[in-house]
Amino acid sequence: MTIEKRIEVFTQLGRFLNLFAKARNGIPDVAPEEEKLHRSLWEKIENAKHHNGWFTEENVLFSFQQWANVLSKENLTRWVSQYDITSSQNPKTVAIIMAGNIPLVGFHDFLSVLISGNKVLVKQSSNDNLFLPILVDFLILKAAGFEELIEFTDGKLENFDAVIATGSNNTARYFEYYFSQKPHIIRKNRVSTAVLNGSETEEELKLLGKDIFRYFGLGCRNVSKLYVPENYDFDQFFKSIFDWKDLINHSKYANNYDYNKAVYLMSDFKILDNGFVLLKEDESLHSPIGVIFYEYYSDKDKLKSQIEARSDQLQCVVSKGFVENSIPFGKTQQPKLWDYADGVDVMEFLIKS
Repeated sequence: MTIEKRIEVFTQLGRFLNLFAKARNGIPDVAPEEEKLHRSLWEKIENAKHHNGWFTEENVLFSFQQWANVLSKENLTRWVSQYDITSSQNPKTVAIIMAGNIPLVGFHDFLSVLISGNKVLVKQSSNDNLFLPILVDFLILKAAGFEELIEFTDGKLENFDAVIATGSNNTARYFEYYFSQKPHIIRKNRVSTAVLNGSETEEELKLLGKDIFRYFGLGCRNVSKLYVPENYDFDQFFKSIFDWKDLINHSKYANNYDYNKAVYLMSDFKILDNGFVLLKEDESLHSPIGVIFYEYYSDKDKLKSQIEARSDQLQCVVSKGFVENSIPFGKTQQPKLWDYADGVDVMEFLIKS
């Protein structure tokens, strides 16, 4: 299958996801084969609510829409044109161990392997194993050649040439040992942070709310820590994020919020509370669900050095240009195809492995 054909099929997948996300429980006027896949996806979304309570319909559709936005012919062509991708008679088999914290979190690795002309061996997380198989059915519907390039497994990984594995810091140590003899990318826990200077507008802080609360804060691109100037007034911040107040009506989120609030109060920690999220002054980067850590700064250069020193723990830094490659407010969950997790160029890895 040529690179042009692969781009064409993934472009069609983007259109499929766009129609689906915009239909909102309806079935668009499509061919019978695609209509069947639309119905199957709606069934899986309904199942996901019970299978994984964090996968609400809103968040699943948001994920689908983001992939629909980037899977255009223009984006795909721009992305792959940066690399020397040649069709091979003997493509590598690349195993992918996927995380399951947010819907389709492993799709970029999956896409990278296939668009580069290789075979993929997928081991899904039990928390996110409902949607990708249907997208694979769509790919095969549009190009039967994909069937021999895609394999799913629930068991031990065997007969592969390279591996991309995502997990916790603990599982990463296991992955490093187990896959040491194979070319590999091993991803660990990462979070994102935001640097505020006190001049942010209400609209910018509203956008920051998306970076914090989308997917309930479960993604590595979610902001879990704020750096704020000394004597920062959090009133405007609280007012600006109030649109997310309904999160507290979600039972799993509310349970985490209540638990953390009880722990902090019993421990006499000073917290700020607006009824649906807690703010706690803490030097750590990884805040629990329902909590945002914050830290004051006075020396900008010192803060830049501090952020640089912790770069191996950070996925994104949201700011108004405070550091190089800052992410604009509201954009952390809208990465481009060339925005690689952990800054590791997956396509380059696949080509050179």
